[in-house]
Amino acid sequence: MAEVIKTAQQNIGTLLIRARKSLGVRAAMIHPDLKPMAFSAMMLLSRCGAMHQVTLTAQLDTDKAVVSRLLKQLEELGLISRTPDPADGRAMIVALTQEAHERYEATQDSARQALFNRLSKWDLEEVRLFAQLLAHFNEDLD
Repeated sequence: MAEVIKTAQQNIGTLLIRARKSLGVRAAMIHPDLKPMAFSAMMLLSRCGAMHQVTLTAQLDTDKAVVSRLLKQLEELGLISRTPDPADGRAMIVALTQEAHERYEATQDSARQALFNRLSKWDLEEVRLFAQLLAHFNEDLD
């Protein structure tokens, strides 16, 4: 069992390295200077919608200063808007702009096509099993 877990750990490490590289490539598709962490912020905002800056900071699991710099860059590039929360003027709500949504979706389409190209070579049952196992693995991470 230990040897199988070691192999799984190595494969997860390889996957994480490739995923990080993919984030960098996809960030560069939006803007050459965009950092992968800023792209991750865009990913969360696209998936979850507008949110408080504090919530975004917690979701990214980093500190306020880092997120503040990322949001400043995204704002300067016209990719997000920050507006005061009507219920609490001290809190800021962060949202993607329409342009950011379109650019982000273009990277999603590209990534989805690359995944399709890779997985379409597999048997349909293998793809189903892979999806189920990934979901199961991700559930255990929460």
